[in-house]
Amino acid sequence: MSDASYRDAIFSTPLDRVARFSFDERVVACFPDMIRRSVPGYGQILGMLGLIARRHLRHGARVYDLGCSLGAGGLALAGQLSPAAFRYVGVDLSPAMVARARETLAAECPDHAMEVIEGDIRSLKYAPASMIVLNFTLQFLPPADRKAVIERLFAALEPGGVLVLSEKIRAEGEEENAWLVERYHDFKRANGYSDLEISQKRTALENVLVPDTLAEHHARLGQAGFTRAHTWFQLLNFASLVAFKDEAFKEADAPAPQEA
Repeated sequence: MSDASYRDAIFSTPLDRVARFSFDERVVACFPDMIRRSVPGYGQILGMLGLIARRHLRHGARVYDLGCSLGAGGLALAGQLSPAAFRYVGVDLSPAMVARARETLAAECPDHAMEVIEGDIRSLKYAPASMIVLNFTLQFLPPADRKAVIERLFAALEPGGVLVLSEKIRAEGEEENAWLVERYHDFKRANGYSDLEISQKRTALENVLVPDTLAEHHARLGQAGFTRAHTWFQLLNFASLVAFKDEAFKEADAPAPQEA
């Protein structure tokens, strides 16, 4: 298997026209470097997945990793949990991401039950799951589609199940938001990105990545049926939440999840 990963230089030269950002082959080739230098706290969030699973995942149950990219969530879980502890199902819309994730997980976790499928999380037929990971994925869906997705994930979770939701966020106030954005750009500069790269990528992501506020995320989770949700991590304008489907929740109160 070729696991070559390259430095992210996609926006390093001036472009006459900056195309909309997409998870194509160029992004796949440099994705580990891109996300390491672009997402504050990404490593810490991955590292916590296994700890959260140890506390809340029913032994042997299904874990969905939605928008799994190269399967980093699966690698993180496999590094902390035994093969019998869970069944991993990664889902991504990008064929290039799916192909690389399958190769990586097969090579790195041969004893674990690891499946990666190409699909749209808005229309996927979910099987019952004990844990669902949604790392920096909801932000790429049209805002009008997000409520229905969270409702479907709530329905798919078993009682006692847990949802981990990580997102780039927008602050409530303009002044605070501007400060966070400026410091985020400082973070990227400190990681080797030029002002040209920062500007051109921001243009590419315009209307592609649309962040919500933490209040909007919490409200949406509550509306879907999650009675408990906590913001457990935030670094600059990136945050991760954990939401619980209480044991007392009756499956008859929500649409039954369909088998994949």
